[in-house]
Order: sequence, then C-alpha cells, then structure tokens
Amino acid sequence: MNRQQLLWLFFGVSGRLSRAPYFLAGLLAQLVPAFFLYRFTLVPEASGASEVLATIFWVALLLSIWSSITLGVKRLHDFGQPGIIAASLLVPVVSYLVFLFLCFYPGDTGPNRFGAYVNSPR
Repeated sequence: MNRQQLLWLFFGVSGRLSRAPYFLAGLLAQLVPAFFLYRFTLVPEASGASEVLATIFWVALLLSIWSSITLGVKRLHDFGQPGIIAASLLVPVVSYLVFLFLCFYPGDTGPNRFGAYVNSPR
C-alpha cells in the first residue's frame, strides 16, 4: 500500500470501504493516541518530555477522531448510506455500537452511487 492509498484510507471521504479494512484501520486509529497516552504516563510530570508527549497525544487524538469519522463515512458509503450518519461515532456510548454495526453489516455487492469498487476512492 503506497502513501496515497494510506492518506485516502485514513483521511479521505470519497469512495467505499469494506468491513475488514474498516475494522483494522479503526483499531489502528484508536491505538496510536492510546500509545502516546501510555508513554505520557511513564515520564515524570514536570519534565520536558511530558510536554512533548502531551502535545503529540493531542495531535494524534485529533487525527484519530477525524480518521474514525472518515472511515465511518466510507463504510456507510459501502452500503449506500449518506456519510452524515458517521457523526454518531462522536457520541460516547453510541460510538461503540455504531463501530460494531459497521464492522458486521455487509456492504452492497455491486456498484452503488458512491463508487463502482470497494476499497478505492471511486
């Protein structure tokens, strides 16, 4: 997978995404900020490293939130639904249920209005 495909996967909103890539990319998007949060807890509080790690964590968290939304939009496109429903991924408890639903609900077998192929921008 090249850099362009990775940028589309995590940050693009066009196209469709099947269940397995959605699940794996969603897990990765959640693990990155968790890793930096873990590293932040290991350094002394008043050190310069804690400030750097805190900044990296917040940047990673914001990128992770955006990634989760764009992954959800593409997954919803896979079964012909509008991407606005992905906003439900921002609601704390509902987000887990929506994530599981998107992981298990099958997509359209053929082309739909969001693209002819799965796992591609269009």
